[in-house]
Amino acid sequence: MGVSFLSTLPSLVNASSLSIANTATARYIPHPVAIRCTKIERDVIGDDCLQRRDVLKCLGATIGMELISSSGSFVEMANAADIIQRRQRSEFQSSVKGTLSNAIKGRPEIIPSILTLALNDALTYDKASKTGGPNGSVRFSSEISRPENKGLSVALTLLEEARKEIDSYSKGGPISFADLIQYAAQSAIKATFLASAIRKCGGNEEKGILLYTAYGSNGQVSLLTWLIVME
Repeated sequence: MGVSFLSTLPSLVNASSLSIANTATARYIPHPVAIRCTKIERDVIGDDCLQRRDVLKCLGATIGMELISSSGSFVEMANAADIIQRRQRSEFQSSVKGTLSNAIKGRPEIIPSILTLALNDALTYDKASKTGGPNGSVRFSSEISRPENKGLSVALTLLEEARKEIDSYSKGGPISFADLIQYAAQSAIKATFLASAIRKCGGNEEKGILLYTAYGSNGQVSLLTWLIVME
């Protein structure tokens, strides 16, 4: 009786699978295992160990050195900004005095009124209450109408016109009347000494300006006054 290959295939597959399963079961038998974790403590810290406090100290020192090294640039920037601000303030003051000088130059007869206006504005200071002073309050009707301020409204009107021109190129807002009146008084004094210096030089404006520049603008007003008186 002949046996075909297909008839024997299922039996071979079953036998092989059983043999493999039995072999795996025989080789790998599970055993119960107990795992214990033991904490190891180290109480003694040697000299070579780096503590957390030391790390923080090193970190703080490093940050401090960085701040110190970078502070130099901050100081330089602050100094540069201060220099720029001073230069801008000086240029603005020169422009203000130039505008007032031009306004006074066309009206030299008004110089005494401008000086009186600045003086009367400053004389309102009260030492007891610490009020008043050169604060520009003389422009108000309650003060300009006083007997001692009679005739000064013309000078005040001239300064108000000059103030409009100053405010047109001012970058920091309108100029206060307190500053305006005192700057006008300075320009009036300069115009007085300059006119006297020009007369001293026989009417030569160039020589008169040179004389004023040599003495008047350097604070040597007394010497310039002596030269003018001796003419």
